[in-house]
Amino acid sequence: MRLRTQVGMLAAAGVLVLTGCGGTAGDDAGQPATTAPGGDALAASMRTAEEAGVGTVRFTEAEGGIRVEAQIDGLEPGFYGLHVHGTGLCEPDSAAPGDPAATGSFLSAGGHLGSERGEHPDHAGDLPSLYVTDSGQGALTVLTDRFTLDELRDEDGSAVMIHSGADNYANIPDRYAPDGPDEDTLGTGDAGSRLACGVVE
Repeated sequence: MRLRTQVGMLAAAGVLVLTGCGGTAGDDAGQPATTAPGGDALAASMRTAEEAGVGTVRFTEAEGGIRVEAQIDGLEPGFYGLHVHGTGLCEPDSAAPGDPAATGSFLSAGGHLGSERGEHPDHAGDLPSLYVTDSGQGALTVLTDRFTLDELRDEDGSAVMIHSGADNYANIPDRYAPDGPDEDTLGTGDAGSRLACGVVE
């Protein structure tokens, strides 16, 4: 598992702003959307299977959608897949919902939010990859219109997952794979194992 032993102050490493289905994220091109006055908010405290805290992911109502803000510290440098999963359970040693034979870290969180309605990267819970600097710190700000706060806190809840590897978004050119991306790639973007999980609350 790629974890630093020292966890320091959270700091912004980079900011990425996306909009869904075109348009700009704010009033001016390139400017992040402003949070709606009195907007509701949810958050997930991210922990590894060994119970090490590695930061927080917040969800806030904003103009045009939901603002997702990740503040992460203590991971090894590099890119990590970042997704919202469809079940609000972060059990370190667990079985996948509906498949008790499949066990592992945080499988209790199920698949990506909206995975039953399409393929990766078109799941509602698919987000841009998180980049962690040499200092072990990473930050990400994204505007998405693929889900609402009510959908995050539905009957079975939801969870945020940091994966051990980068997400390729199922972008497998024909020259590398003439038959296209395989089932695993279309499901997760080959982002690897589940490194850290946080229940959205």
